[in-house]
Amino acid sequence: MEENQDDLNNDEDKAKKVAKHDDGAADLEKVTDYVEEAEITEESLGSAMKVVSDRKAKETAEKVAKEKELSKVKIRKEDVDLIVNEMEISRILAERTLREYKGDLVEALISLTN
Repeated sequence: MEENQDDLNNDEDKAKKVAKHDDGAADLEKVTDYVEEAEITEESLGSAMKVVSDRKAKETAEKVAKEKELSKVKIRKEDVDLIVNEMEISRILAERTLREYKGDLVEALISLTN
C-alpha cells in the first residue's frame, strides 16, 4: 500500500512539472503568434533589395574612383624599396601606402608603424 502511495505522489509531481512547462509553452505561443502576423510583401522585399543593390553599386563606384585617383599619384621607386626593405612588407602594400599619402615617405612610414 505504501508503494501505491509513493507511485501516486510521483505521478502528481510529474503532472505538476508538465503543467508548469505547458504554461511556458502557452506564453511562447502568444509571442510567436504576434510575430507571425507581420507579413513581408513582395513590394517591400523588392524595395529592400533595390536599396541594398544601389548601396553596393555606389560603394563599388567609389572604390573604382579612389583606385583611379591613387593610380595617378607619382611615387619614387627608391621610396618603395626603402619601405619594403625596412618595414618588411610586400611591394604592393608599400606602393599603396605611398600613393595614399601622395608620395610622402615620412607620412607613409608613420602610418605603417602605427
